[in-house]
Amino acid sequence: PAFVIYHDDFNAILGENPDLKIAYEDKFPFAHGAGIYIPRKDTVFVTSRPLVMSGKLEKEVKINKLVREAAGTWRRDEVLTLAVLVTGGTNYGDHLVFCSQGDYRDLGGLVHMDADYPHRSSVMLNNYLGRRFNSLYDVAVHSDGSLWFTDPIYGFEQGLRRRPELPNQVYRFDPRSGDVRVVADGLGRPKGICFSPREKTLYISDNDALHGDGSIDQMRAATIYAYDMLDKNGAKWPINRRVFAMPDTGVPDAIACDAHGNVYAACGDGLNVWNPGGSLLGKVLIPGGISGFCFGKPGELFLLNEVRFWLVAVAEGVVGA
Repeated sequence: PAFVIYHDDFNAILGENPDLKIAYEDKFPFAHGAGIYIPRKDTVFVTSRPLVMSGKLEKEVKINKLVREAAGTWRRDEVLTLAVLVTGGTNYGDHLVFCSQGDYRDLGGLVHMDADYPHRSSVMLNNYLGRRFNSLYDVAVHSDGSLWFTDPIYGFEQGLRRRPELPNQVYRFDPRSGDVRVVADGLGRPKGICFSPREKTLYISDNDALHGDGSIDQMRAATIYAYDMLDKNGAKWPINRRVFAMPDTGVPDAIACDAHGNVYAACGDGLNVWNPGGSLLGKVLIPGGISGFCFGKPGELFLLNEVRFWLVAVAEGVVGA
């Protein structure tokens, strides 16, 4: 593990005494996706890698919550849910919204979950005008209350879902009106999604280079795209798609912005950070890379490395957008 500086501005993110340590580890790959910090609970919700559990015939994903105890140690508790094959998620008010891939029987979709025990959950959306989604992966919340989410083909490629009924696309859902619409297409395998601090820019990571069987096609996109957000006719539209950044190792999985507009991505060598202009500022190198991360308290980042949950201490001014 190490910090690598590509630009002097990365020092302002790291602060005077950056630190990197394993906060919790286990033999079970509990820390694969999501990464949702609930400040009032000082708890991080994560999702496991899909696995066939002992005594089972089909793959499952476990939702876990990592609770910081008074002594500063962390405890992992499993969260029981009816949501099937959960992947990414985000804060939704004081609670959470997860992406459920679904399976041959379950439609999957957006699932609301209470942050408080017993973590009641309910399905918010499970189809696009009667057609099944592919396998939802990640979701971001706009300040107008709408949910923007990615829907790649991975579930079908991994033998978990039926043949796709829709292209690989990005959608917007308004829970108040029920309106659901396609907002971005022409992507290979859209995965991560986030907004800039003032919501002037939408970022989407395309993992087309990574196939469902784990193979890599270097000739396909492993790219973060940026879109300008346009207000027109009472609706918000992402326009002017452009290449924002491409990591040098692996694919950019989960993405998020800090309050200054810097863009963070989970990559094959760890956490990569770019400024709003697309210049690589630096990296937090983690053996084996990371598949997810989230911001915690001011000056904290949590990195998901399958069997390890890393805590990164940086400058106190670093907070999520």
